[in-house]
Amino acid sequence: MVTVQITKHFEKAPADPSKLRKLVRTICKRFGLAQAVVSVGIVDDAEISKLNQKFLGHEGTTDCLSFDLSDRAEPGEPRVFDLIVNGELAVREAAQRGHSAEAELALYVAHGLLHHLGFDDATAEQARQMHRAEDEILQHLGYGLVYNKEAQAQ
Repeated sequence: MVTVQITKHFEKAPADPSKLRKLVRTICKRFGLAQAVVSVGIVDDAEISKLNQKFLGHEGTTDCLSFDLSDRAEPGEPRVFDLIVNGELAVREAAQRGHSAEAELALYVAHGLLHHLGFDDATAEQARQMHRAEDEILQHLGYGLVYNKEAQAQ
């Protein structure tokens, strides 16, 4: 079973908790993760900046922070992930990129979770594969192309 907890610290975030739960469960199912506890915290620029500095030593805001809190010592135990996504940035980016803030926020959730399911974006090829997976998932759930929106026009 996949348990999803949603916490909004940024009230203007365009987040439908039921849609975010479906997104997380769809990703887990797609990649064979049957047992997980996923916490999604939606915050603003100021809060994510503080967390970015505290946990990664990076200054400034970011779209998503994700942590694997799993206890790997016990086989069969559920994986535990903590995703922190920037609702304030999602609103700004969506306006600039021409899609809904809800879709942008869903992209951040998908991106953070995919990092814990074998994806990385350290190289150009890894990033291409990760962003393709994100868009496939988001299109399947009705958000449309979000990351590679330019590809839609071609």
